[in-house]
Order: sequence, then structure tokens, then C-alpha cells
Amino acid sequence: MDDTEKNVNSVVVSVKHVSKKFCKNLKRSMAYGIMDLSRNLFNITNDSGRLRRDEFWALDDINFELSRGESLGLIGVNGSGKTTLLRLLSGIFPPDKGEIAVRGRVGALIAVGAGFHPHMTGRENIYLNGAILGMTRKEIDSKFRYIVDFAGINGFLDAPVSMYSSGMRVRLGFSIATAVDPDILLLDEILAVGDARFRNKCYYRIGEIRKNAAIIFVSHSVDQIARICDRCLLLNRGKAEYFGEVSEAIKMYVGETEANGGDSVGFEKVFEPVKSVRFDWSTLTVEYGETVQLVMTVVAEEAIPDNMLRIVLYDHKESVVAEWNNRRMNQRIDLNKGTTTLRVNLGPLHLKNGEYRFGVVLNDAHGTREIIRTFRQYALHIDGPVQGSSAYQLPSL
Repeated sequence: MDDTEKNVNSVVVSVKHVSKKFCKNLKRSMAYGIMDLSRNLFNITNDSGRLRRDEFWALDDINFELSRGESLGLIGVNGSGKTTLLRLLSGIFPPDKGEIAVRGRVGALIAVGAGFHPHMTGRENIYLNGAILGMTRKEIDSKFRYIVDFAGINGFLDAPVSMYSSGMRVRLGFSIATAVDPDILLLDEILAVGDARFRNKCYYRIGEIRKNAAIIFVSHSVDQIARICDRCLLLNRGKAEYFGEVSEAIKMYVGETEANGGDSVGFEKVFEPVKSVRFDWSTLTVEYGETVQLVMTVVAEEAIPDNMLRIVLYDHKESVVAEWNNRRMNQRIDLNKGTTTLRVNLGPLHLKNGEYRFGVVLNDAHGTREIIRTFRQYALHIDGPVQGSSAYQLPSL
């Protein structure tokens, strides 16, 4: 077998001139879907290359190939088409134009808790998700202990997944997705949730899988992209703005987000019924040992009782150095219909001199539904000694 044939056989993902469109209007989208299904039923060719009223290209003419041993980073501002591309690659959506060839078994973790049945136990969901990913019962049995140990859910194995925190669900999802020994591994923001120990385990496992598989990794963190990926695809409004060297893609991405007034390494999301959130900090520059107050103003369309709020501080290596959690403080947080103002004091911060980033996650009472998430969107500068540390669990003052 010559080198050319080897290279062809090593390609496990091939994307050629792929485009995907969606409709902004829900009723019209349903009508278009019925029309398209009817045409398919009667073998009438759809003109999928034409945009109809209220339609737009979520992806437009995307091209790349990926071989075993390679890892591709997908970056771009929110709405650029990253998750849509992962869903096309995993077979959730079909492309409207172009061709996608995926050779081998796919392990995918595209959304927190995706594929989990909330009323089934962790044990039952392992077998359910393993079957969805193409594993046989015998394969799941042989890897069951690895999945449980990696996820660290031994004490909650027979509890309903609805009782799991978002971090536990990510750990379990990652454990299952990587246990299938995939030929292609698709990961969407999985390292934005979880503690430093879990992220380090993920980095190690990703490195193991990469030896014999291709990895496609979506993240807003340029630090994680630079650490994991050897090539990068920068998307902008559905188009491929750049494909190639990671350093060049990051440079373009940082320049793009800064030009638009955004944070180059962070993101902020809200989910229904929350309509908006505003974060106000008493200060983002403090002396060693001082306290910072966060004021969260949340506007919601309906009341959401007894929520879980976690505020995390990351250092420049993206290691978690301190956190605040209302449940551990025995504090109840309720969101009212309309506007709710939450005030949280973080400190005292006995951290060494430097810059730190905040992550804020608000979940519902069971931790099954994410309501608000911001990651590395706000930077805190501490003027202090070269050495220093804070209690991992920050007290509530």
C-alpha cells in the first residue's frame, strides 16, 4: 500500500461543500418541513439550495478533512454555527447541500445531559446511552466499572439522573462517550463544567483517544483550544473564515471578538424562562484579603424556586482556585416572576497577585436544567503577595 492510499484510508471525517439552513419563524418552519416531507414521499426533488422566506444559512459551504491522530478546534462567536456543524457530523441533522462522510464509530457529547432520561438511574442511563452510541450489552458490561469510576458517581449510581448536578452529568456523559473507543470524538464545551481534577482527567483521556481517533472540539476558551488541537476552523456567521494553524485562528478570533466589544475568551448564556441577566461587581480590582460583591439582576417570565448557584474563580491555567455554592452555605435562592436581585459576597480572597476569571452557573432545584451560565466573562485582578491561597469553598459574609 503506497503513502497516498494510506492517507486516503486514514481520513475519518470528510466535509465537502456542506451547507445547512434554518427558518427563523416557527410556524413557517413547520410548514416548510411538511412540504419537504411531502415532496420526498412522492419523489419530488427539493430545491434545497434556495432560501425561502425567513430562512438563513446556519452553515454555508464548509470544507475540511480530518484523519486519525488529528484534533480540530471549532471556534467562533455565539451563533457562528459550531454546534450546528457538530450535529450534522453526529447525524442529528442532514445537510441541505454538500456531503459528509464519517468513517467509524462516533462518540459525541454535544449538550449537557443529552440522551439521558432524567427519571432513570445512572446505571440505567449508562446502558441506554451506550446502546445509542452503538455498544453491545457485552461491551457495556466490560467497560461499566471504567465508566462509573471515571465519572466518580459511585455513591449516586442508582439515583435518578434528575438528582445529578450539571457537573455530574457532564462527567457521566464524557465517560460513556469516551468508553466506546470512538474513531471520531465530538466534544462541545465539556470542559467549561467541572473541577480542575476532572478537567485534567479529560485532558489525559483525550490524549489517549487521539492516538487512534480524530477529535473535533468546540470551546470558547482559546487556552483549551491551544492545548488540545493541532488545527482550527474559525466560523463566522456560518462561513469558514479561516482553516489552518491554531495560533493564526486564535489571533483572528481574539481580534474579531475584541472588535465587537466582547471578551476574547468568555461567553454568557441565558435559557428560558430567563430573559436577561446583568452582572454588577462592586470592584474587579482588590487587595489581598478583600471581598468582592456580585449583584445579579435576573429578569424571568415565570418564577423558578430553590435554585443552585455556583460561582467559580479560575486562574490563568483554568484551574479552579475557589468557589461559592449557595447549597453548601444553606442559602435558598428563588427567582421571582419579573425582576430578582441577588447579592453575593465573595471573600475574603487570600489569593496571590494576578488575574483570575469568574464562572457563574445557575441551575434549577434538581440541577437538571441550566438557566444562566457565564464562563471567563469577567476578570478579577488581585494585588497581593507572590504567594497566597484562598479556602477552596468561599464563605458567605
